[in-house]
Amino acid sequence: MSITYLPGKEPHSKEHRMIFKNVDRAGWDTSIETYLADGGYQQLKKALSMEPKSIIDEVKKSGLRGRGGAGFPTGVKWTFIPPNNTKPVYLICNCDESEPGTFKDRFVVHQDPHQLLEGMIISCYAVGAHLAYIYMREEFPIAAEIVNKALDEARANNFLGKNILGSGYDLEIHLHRGAGAYICGEETSLINSIEGLRPYPRIKPPFFPAAIGLYGCPTIVNNVESLCHVKHIIGMGGETYSQMGAQRSPGTRIIGVSGDVKKPGYYEIISGSITFGELLYDLCGGPRDGHTFKAVIPGGSSSKIMRCDTPLKLNGKDITFFDIPLDLDSIAQCGSMAGSGAVIVMDDSRSMPWVLNNINKFYAHESCGQCTPCREGCPWMVKLTNRILAGKASAEDVDLLLQVANQIEGKTVCAFGEAASWPVQAMLAKFREEFIALTQPINALLPHNPEAKEQVKYLVRD
Repeated sequence: MSITYLPGKEPHSKEHRMIFKNVDRAGWDTSIETYLADGGYQQLKKALSMEPKSIIDEVKKSGLRGRGGAGFPTGVKWTFIPPNNTKPVYLICNCDESEPGTFKDRFVVHQDPHQLLEGMIISCYAVGAHLAYIYMREEFPIAAEIVNKALDEARANNFLGKNILGSGYDLEIHLHRGAGAYICGEETSLINSIEGLRPYPRIKPPFFPAAIGLYGCPTIVNNVESLCHVKHIIGMGGETYSQMGAQRSPGTRIIGVSGDVKKPGYYEIISGSITFGELLYDLCGGPRDGHTFKAVIPGGSSSKIMRCDTPLKLNGKDITFFDIPLDLDSIAQCGSMAGSGAVIVMDDSRSMPWVLNNINKFYAHESCGQCTPCREGCPWMVKLTNRILAGKASAEDVDLLLQVANQIEGKTVCAFGEAASWPVQAMLAKFREEFIALTQPINALLPHNPEAKEQVKYLVRD
């Protein structure tokens, strides 16, 4: 069936629309009638005729890896539920989408909510969950209205509720609104938030949510995009899906490009099918006129920045940044991570100290405060980058900034510590000269706090 898109929203020839097939589609709306007319919920009907274990096996066979950031194999995560479990099982869809630079999931919930619901229902049936939650950040008010309407439509058509489609399987899904905290993107913090607790991440190991999660019961937490893929895996089969794209990270990936390109936006590609060069020049139209690409953050603000002019090695071969295939493992081999698919582009007009200061301010604001290294270290990094930008820092302050970051990494309950420290470590490793250029040796003698300023007056003669 031929699909047409709104003028100016047509996909590039190098795209492969699967999750975003209906995004910006001409004549499309979010009603269940439109979704059913396009073949919606057929995969659910197929799944309900299968054994739950068979669905899990198909997802494992597909090689699907989470699209929320960590890239953990989805089917493997589902098998972590204790085999002798007698407690209720819960499934949570993480729609917090709080990583700076990330904006893909909101398009799904805004324009194709029933695709998400179908993927969720299949996933719940597979893991034995009879109650599920969609955890959505507060900043998505319109999306919340759309999803609640879709939930009502699904119930009215017996895709939710008691005895779904006569299968004997019962399921209810609730929408839970967050309060705009970045930390709630971490799965155990999210679980605490649903329980009405302060959203502190939980200590692990020994217990992961699949073993002990919501209300002390086994809980599966998956991202919006990941759950949508489950529907398509059931439709085409795990083996067929596994042949699509990169061997160790198959399927499509939605890339959200922001920053200094002519055509920022979202692009859905087959994993590993194109390079960074093709993405930035062909799909995104290249840099702004009169500028050249300087650096790229490939997976949201927490991933390590990459210089565009630095030679790299991939599988023993010499390559440039623009030669890196867009798949999880290739980007990891080159020193960063694909993360949530958020590509932030900077051209030669950008000051790296300014960029880092902006990132540091975000993490200092969003630290939950549970861990001392994070609670104290993130504000210290802001103070130091503020000092550097103000021209009041010495070279020793640049070294101190790195020391503070190193004291955060690996010393916190959750991965927020890495998210805050990696941008600093990568920026200073790759653009140290820009930070040093803003410093002066004499600044080492300047007072930087009220106490020091007060003491200085006794050292100055009238």
